[in-house]
Amino acid sequence: MTQTHADYQLSQLDQLEAESIHIFREVAAEFEKPVLMFSGGKDSIVMLRLAEKAFYPAKIPFPILQIDNGLDFDEVGETRDRWVQRLGVKLVVASIDDAIARGIVVDDGKTSRNRLQTPTLLNAIEENGFTAAFGGGRRDEEKARAKERVYSHRDEFGQWDPKMQRPELWSLYNGRLHAGEHMRIFPISNWTELDIWDYIRREEIEIPQIYFAHQRRVFERDGMLMSETPLNPLREGEVVTERTVRFRTCGDITLTGCVESTASTLDEIIEEISVARLTERGATRGDDRFSEAAMEDRKKEGYF
Repeated sequence: MTQTHADYQLSQLDQLEAESIHIFREVAAEFEKPVLMFSGGKDSIVMLRLAEKAFYPAKIPFPILQIDNGLDFDEVGETRDRWVQRLGVKLVVASIDDAIARGIVVDDGKTSRNRLQTPTLLNAIEENGFTAAFGGGRRDEEKARAKERVYSHRDEFGQWDPKMQRPELWSLYNGRLHAGEHMRIFPISNWTELDIWDYIRREEIEIPQIYFAHQRRVFERDGMLMSETPLNPLREGEVVTERTVRFRTCGDITLTGCVESTASTLDEIIEEISVARLTERGATRGDDRFSEAAMEDRKKEGYF
């Protein structure tokens, strides 16, 4: 006869994993046409790994969606392709360039590609009829994300109203929708950046190499180290130097900064993150610096 020890407890990572897997299964059972939003960064890759475990040995029962801004790091796209090939999942790519060509968004030459992602995303959700979209937002990243629920309702215009969120007592989620509405789902809301890295180490998850220390030609702009690239011309007074850096987050190459670091292994990255005083978005994302409420304003418009 099997006996269970009274002091049996799951580790913190096991609890977080179990919660996320439960959310994936709830959404797959409840919503007609879910999709996983995938950027190729560490958080979306961890989500993909959790989805793989949630439905194993079956295949993941929904596609993944990437909003291609045309300014992603090459290493991110290469890692994405290997994951898609290994898992055999369907990849849906919504391109900002295609959205501009079709008149869905207007490129005035001043607005960043990051801002143009929102109408491109909303159009992709509407055209494909997706009723729920998994996102890799975490509450520790940014104050707007800190107050967002696991099931985050979007109205018929794809917009979020932080004052009209649904209660989630006892992890019970209300997924009821009216025509034209959809839900954003955040299965790793309760994870921290350190949890993500601990899980990557434990599960031996493949991530883009730009997360590890490497030599790169960079320049300083607005307190951040930016990559030298033809996509991001130098301004007056900016000087390029070669430094040992790594990226804490992946995004638009013209807005995503790196940090000076010699952390070239997962153990070294975890040691570095454990004493960090700023989140990865606060430290290295220029798109969050346009205003004090930049993230919340974009989320209200329909951003990730």
